[in-house]
Amino acid sequence: MCTHYGAPLEQSALGDGRLVCQWHGACFDIATGDIEDFPGLDSLPCYQVKVENHQVKVRARKSELKTHKRIKPMVKRDPNNNQHFVVIGGGPSGAVCIETLRQEGFRGKITLIAKENYYPYDRIRVNKTMDVAMSEIQLRKPEFYNEYGIDIKKGCEAVGIDTTEKKIKLQDGSSMNYDVVYIATGCEARRAPIPGANLKNVIVFREYNNAVYAQALLSPEKHVVVLGSSFIGMEAAAYCVDQVEKVTIVSKDSVPFQASMGPQIGAGVMKMFEKNGVHFVVNSGFKRCIDDGNGTVGSV
Repeated sequence: MCTHYGAPLEQSALGDGRLVCQWHGACFDIATGDIEDFPGLDSLPCYQVKVENHQVKVRARKSELKTHKRIKPMVKRDPNNNQHFVVIGGGPSGAVCIETLRQEGFRGKITLIAKENYYPYDRIRVNKTMDVAMSEIQLRKPEFYNEYGIDIKKGCEAVGIDTTEKKIKLQDGSSMNYDVVYIATGCEARRAPIPGANLKNVIVFREYNNAVYAQALLSPEKHVVVLGSSFIGMEAAAYCVDQVEKVTIVSKDSVPFQASMGPQIGAGVMKMFEKNGVHFVVNSGFKRCIDDGNGTVGSV
């Protein structure tokens, strides 16, 4: 099984010494099982196989048989190595960077500065399952970072870098010295450039707290309107439809996924969503979000 989301790898693509997962493209070396391309952090286990008396014997660790994954060998922190590598950004890029440093033999000090008050987590799931617990989507447990001497600064925002003095300025007024800095802050979720886009209950999805806020608003009498019919919008609609009175998707296209999958597949997906109670307003968009008089969106 793929170490990312558990896809059955017997259906994956095999070639040039690599196994490529058919779901999201995670790539593994077939000789070592090491992950070579992401998503995902973990490698595939490798088992000792031999043939004796026309029987195939496989020797494996029980733990790996249960999890179907393993962590690539990593070095630990050397307290006598004072070289400081700082990663700014607690998303998947930053998370991969700090692990790769230890996998490639870096024994110096590693600090990851995370704006959110969480350890690195699987950000993709925040709109798919808005009620998911943080413990279920954390990429690693805190003990992992402690074991390999990786300092995670949660709820800490970098606001400036002095490349001459090699100092990072933090939002609380303090600073941090560095020898090497890797900036992995990612992007911000884009709000529609229309009046009322900043009203309460108008939500964009990027962070875990966005999902927590959205989940708290859902109830059987609510109407949810989703702007956009690509992956994030469609996944959010699919999650909400069983929890509210009505879900409407407003799309500039005539069918969902039109640009990425074409009109025929899009029409099939649209029919499936309509069968499950989702309404569509196509070839359209939002002109404005209308205040209900309390600073909250009342209609669009």
